[in-house]
Amino acid sequence: MARSMSGRAGGILSYFTRHRTAANLLLVVLLVCGAAAAPNMRAQFFPDVIIDSVSVTTDWEGAGADDVDSAIVQVLEPVLLAVEGVESSTAASREGSGTVSLEFEPNWDMARAATDVQTAVDSVTTLPEDAEDPVVRRGIWRDRVTDVVITGPISAEQLGRFADEFVTRLFAAGVTRSTIQGVAAPQTLIEVPSTRLIRHDITMAEIAAVIAAEVDANPAGDVTGANARVRTGTAKRSADALSRVVLRSNVDGSSLLVGDVARVIEQGSDREVGYFVGDDPAISVRIDRSDGGDAIGIQHSVESVAADMAVMLPKGVTIELIRTRAEAITGRLDLLIDNGLMGLALVVGLLFLFLNARTAFWVAAGIPASMAAAIALMYAGGITINMISLFGLIITLGIVVDDAIVVGEHADYRHKELGEPPMQAAENAARRMAMPVFAATMTTIIAFFGLLAVGGRFGSLIADIPLTVIAVLAASLVECFLILPNHMAHAMAAGAKQRWYDLPSRVVNRGFLWVRERLFRPFMAGVIRARYVVLAGVVAVLASQVALFIRGDVQWRFFNAPERGSVTGNFAMTEGATRADTLAMMREMQRATEALGAQYAEEYGTNPIDYVIAQIGGNAGRGLDGADSKDADLLGGISIELIDADLRPYSSFAFVAELQDAVVNHPLAETVSFRGWRSGPGGDALDVQFYGADTQVLKAASQDLQDALRQYPEVSAVQDNLAYDKEELILDLTPQGQALGFTIDMLGRVLRHRLGGIEAATYPDGPRSATIRVELPEGE
Repeated sequence: MARSMSGRAGGILSYFTRHRTAANLLLVVLLVCGAAAAPNMRAQFFPDVIIDSVSVTTDWEGAGADDVDSAIVQVLEPVLLAVEGVESSTAASREGSGTVSLEFEPNWDMARAATDVQTAVDSVTTLPEDAEDPVVRRGIWRDRVTDVVITGPISAEQLGRFADEFVTRLFAAGVTRSTIQGVAAPQTLIEVPSTRLIRHDITMAEIAAVIAAEVDANPAGDVTGANARVRTGTAKRSADALSRVVLRSNVDGSSLLVGDVARVIEQGSDREVGYFVGDDPAISVRIDRSDGGDAIGIQHSVESVAADMAVMLPKGVTIELIRTRAEAITGRLDLLIDNGLMGLALVVGLLFLFLNARTAFWVAAGIPASMAAAIALMYAGGITINMISLFGLIITLGIVVDDAIVVGEHADYRHKELGEPPMQAAENAARRMAMPVFAATMTTIIAFFGLLAVGGRFGSLIADIPLTVIAVLAASLVECFLILPNHMAHAMAAGAKQRWYDLPSRVVNRGFLWVRERLFRPFMAGVIRARYVVLAGVVAVLASQVALFIRGDVQWRFFNAPERGSVTGNFAMTEGATRADTLAMMREMQRATEALGAQYAEEYGTNPIDYVIAQIGGNAGRGLDGADSKDADLLGGISIELIDADLRPYSSFAFVAELQDAVVNHPLAETVSFRGWRSGPGGDALDVQFYGADTQVLKAASQDLQDALRQYPEVSAVQDNLAYDKEELILDLTPQGQALGFTIDMLGRVLRHRLGGIEAATYPDGPRSATIRVELPEGE
């Protein structure tokens, strides 16, 4: 059986060695397939990853975290854990909402999982009546392509219109996944004091019904044949128009208007998330790659749309692309091409020194042939061009020519040293090297194939590395045994005569023989004679390397994240702070960033800051843990884009360390956290979890640990995810005359100094009364 298989292999090798048309046709097929597949391969930053998670969120307005935990989370979680395929779960209860996150087994059918979770949620009938229906969301992998920032000295509302126009143009250009950040739809707030409801004998439901009937005009049919439609009434959306809406006609002929019982306030984007570039407001548009989308193509489309739209923008308004991930992909592609060309030049140069020119040429031809075949196999297998697969291609550049060198050099040896005819030498070299080269290649394939056994999201992320390496090695085997031998036979036949361009190889080979006979052979004889001394030396060297691990000189790191040029800083203000306080803290972050950039420019000659965008109303990048329980007006952040890592002699982590020292915290700042962006999995460098005590003890322990860690300048992004439940103390004040304002002011100052979290409301045109709301930590 073994002899039969060897015979078949020898027959195939002999056929391709002696049949010029077959070998050349196979080479052309490989090159054409690679050239046809390359333009059709999608480019993206990371491979497509299936997120094996489903979350269930339930809103219960006005409920505290304890109530949410007992009435919602503890009811839903046991039912959800019974869903087939669930591997683990985590739950979070906060004021007004609760979330249960489910992790499913690797490679589980997530469409079925989402359906099963929804069925399990629908079977629960004991949730509070005033709680919203649970919302089931399946985890979605979003691959960011770029962010587009529109900024200028105009209003946020106008910027929002430009952003809408930009997104519309993107959609027309085929870019379908875009998210506008930094502007909120204008809204009109109608506040009705309860005293006025009593005074005018009217209910909130009656007011809501009247306003609902007035805010829109109603369709009343069409004019046949004229292509026109008729609408009746006038849409009332402005604060002035809504204030004049008639709620009721009195018997004396007068009318009760909305403005008589309520305060109508127009709120725009300044009440939600606000972005700023310097002093100017800004709008950010995030562009994500859709399924099957090409990141490089999408970025080119975005650049084209942005360039066309920049012409129509007012003076001073700019539109810029930041965080362009497609540039990283292009850079990695350029690196691959540069390395390939460099490797090809080095291989050809070295082969020219040891082999004749024709042999060296055909051995070096294995690089483009193998790469073309590998790209065709990757395309057929659904592998895309991404940062992971490109890494696999780069590390195999030095491997693809090894097999060809072995076969080509052995063929040249058999022809020159053993005197075999060129065709026979090439055929015998292919047969002689078939099993050793195949075995060596298989060991490499098996070593990389083991990476496919890594499970979870990380395993899915790195799976392209072994698949790419296996494709390249398989293509290399085909090239060096089915294509190279025929070319080697003709090269050796044509190289029988001495050529002038073969002089370097003749000189080097004579020198190589002298070194082999006069230096290397005696050296190896001495090694054999002193084998025990050599063995002792090897053990000593091995022990010295093991000692590096024992002493900790060689550190363990799960995923060595490459240097990134993005830095984010986030902060949260204490309860009782105003949006103006949050804005002041954001301005301080901007000031510190600009000052540190100027300092680095003086020290290193180049300002490392490429772009800065700040925001209030939310956190930047990865938000603070527990920020979702905070009022949006108490949150803010800053995003900093640094110049390329190759252009600065320091890391982004060093920049973060100095930046957090340069920022002067606002007196009402509760948490300030900076972090540099990282690529890949692994999470935070240090994660400490406390269990078992009540919330106040856990919070105190967390604060003590944070204070201890902040003493080290290398530490950043120190935060926890625990927020107190708040209890509310309401003080109704009814002093007489002008003493009301003085009483509110003085009492508010005292309570704010002692407790924080003060909200005072007065109604100047109503009764002489006021309400002060005081938020207290639980149990106080």
